[in-house]
Amino acid sequence: MDAVIIAAGEGTRMRPLTRGCPKPLLPLGESTLIEQTMGRCADVVDRFVVVIGYMGEEIESRLGTEYEGIPIEYVTQEEALGTAHAIGCARDAVTDRFLVINGDVVIDETLPRQLAAEEGATIAVQPVANPGSYGVVEIADGEVVTLVEKPDDPPSNLINTGIYAFEPSIFEYIDQVELSPRGEYEITDAIELLMTGEQSVGAVEYDGPWLDVGRPWELLDANEAVLDDLEGQVEGAVEDGATLHGEVVVEPGARVRSGAYIEGPVVVRSGADIGPNAYVRGSTVIGEDVRVGNAVEVKNSVLMTGATAGHLSYIGDSVLGQDVNFGAGTKVANLRHDDQSVSMLVKGEQVDTGRRKLGVVAGDRTKTGINTSLNAGVKLDVEATTMPGESVLNDRRN
Repeated sequence: MDAVIIAAGEGTRMRPLTRGCPKPLLPLGESTLIEQTMGRCADVVDRFVVVIGYMGEEIESRLGTEYEGIPIEYVTQEEALGTAHAIGCARDAVTDRFLVINGDVVIDETLPRQLAAEEGATIAVQPVANPGSYGVVEIADGEVVTLVEKPDDPPSNLINTGIYAFEPSIFEYIDQVELSPRGEYEITDAIELLMTGEQSVGAVEYDGPWLDVGRPWELLDANEAVLDDLEGQVEGAVEDGATLHGEVVVEPGARVRSGAYIEGPVVVRSGADIGPNAYVRGSTVIGEDVRVGNAVEVKNSVLMTGATAGHLSYIGDSVLGQDVNFGAGTKVANLRHDDQSVSMLVKGEQVDTGRRKLGVVAGDRTKTGINTSLNAGVKLDVEATTMPGESVLNDRRN
């Protein structure tokens, strides 16, 4: 069985993090979003077909020709024209029943196994408390009856997870799909055509973890979920006087200096340098070649490759892009005084994140002046800068 992994989109809702990194390669636990997804499918597939587009060469360079001994074939979606179009790009690569999964979701191994055990076209569904915010699936006797996108009056509490198994016959229905009002070819339209063509579509109900990682704070949610299962392992250098408490991974080539206190689950990637006298806690990923220096506290955050916070800083519930440099004394606010959830601007709209604690999202190569204060929910664009002593209350564009 093949697994078609959709990894072609620009990830515009995740900006500024995706201006210099394709979304599937954003860090998740000890690897990346797409590698975690592939790992969940590895038990039931013989080959991965990865559909690439935006920054596809970066994905191909990272993954190479195989994953855990399973060969990878790449196909290119030249234009971002929707899910049906992306799946259709794989038509020449698959010859038998295949899985379809986005390269930016968090699931466990049971879902691919459930889909692989079925026959014919099958949708993975999950019960939720607020189905009206999703595509809703109504089923009867294990088969799909209706698919409705964000209905006011949901016919069930089961949502479409966007994870499928198809026979190659799906391609003839994809060819019949017309552009949707948002200018895309939707795979749900192809499924409805298939059902109209007197073919049944099965459904498997999945009750495990499912996170669609589309916006910056959802990367924090995903890391929290994945790091719950972290098993500590120390292969790098940990100096006398450093303390590791709980599940902590220190990769080869990483260094934890004397006086540092790390409270897991925490991943310290290769080349990272922590301390002396730094405090790292919560569900945190310290990326490759990251520097966390003297009297710096990092809590529940993701610091991507090459980021630096050298002195006297606090970073909480935040994502720092590649090669970000926080000047001495930079402080992140991650909590509103009115105890309301933090909002963040996404594609021009202010969105309630649902998170009581959320700090900042800093694009690649952001630099802050000393003693900068960054407000909760602020985004700093790629190569944005701040002045010494500045209080940043709103998003900063370069």
